[in-house]
Amino acid sequence: MTSARRYFILGLGALLLLGASQACEQKRAPRLPTPGRASIKVMTYNVNFGLAGDDETAAAIDGWADLVLLQETNEQWERALRKRLAKSYPYMAFRHCCRAGGLAVLSKHPFEQKEYIEPQAGGWFPAWRLLVDSPLGKLQVLNLHLHPPVSDSGSVVSGYFTTPAVREAEISQYFPHLDPSLPTIVAGDFNESAGGRAIVYLEERGYRSALPQFAGSQNTWRWKTSVGTVRSQLDHLVYNDKLEPLDVQVVREGRSDHLPVRGIFVLDDEKR
Repeated sequence: MTSARRYFILGLGALLLLGASQACEQKRAPRLPTPGRASIKVMTYNVNFGLAGDDETAAAIDGWADLVLLQETNEQWERALRKRLAKSYPYMAFRHCCRAGGLAVLSKHPFEQKEYIEPQAGGWFPAWRLLVDSPLGKLQVLNLHLHPPVSDSGSVVSGYFTTPAVREAEISQYFPHLDPSLPTIVAGDFNESAGGRAIVYLEERGYRSALPQFAGSQNTWRWKTSVGTVRSQLDHLVYNDKLEPLDVQVVREGRSDHLPVRGIFVLDDEKR
């Protein structure tokens, strides 16, 4: 590895960590739902299409969550997860796309598949809107995988600086599909920290990323290089003002380059 390449990787890691730390806020203490209050447990997890069927990664989806939103699934992942988790999740749906563009939903409750939104505005991967018959009532969910910080030509250097605008364009394309009257979670691999432009776009419209509130800038992604491991917080559970998170944490399990993020949500008392 050349010195220039080495310094770039280290610099990229520093920039990712800086972006995460700038978005960090005072941590909230986790809480359990009060007795009798309806809640839903949600997980988002990029399982890595290159590890399709990996047992250790599949085991990280342990049945804790009521609703699991996956990214980078494919046919092999579908076969493995249906075989392993059919009893825990009687409702499943998979949409396969463009190598790393697969999306999946595993649920303990029935759900309705709504728009499957093809990538546009320079995006690589689709998004998927669903309506879940959850313990909270109708819950709207958008499962997404935004453009990674890599240019279309494969350059990490130019991609780091040019793709934030692409991710903002992607979320601005998806957002009009959301019904503002419903409790909503937008979840998945955002490929950016809580200070990224897609997250900020949602914040300006009344949404918040729950993970930084409970875990600060804790990383959800790591990538080993010859000069060290690069880490960042790329995966998020974003919610609107009709919901309240009680706890959101990163799970240190699985062999994917991403880690599962899981949270507990209730209806906001003031919006009930």
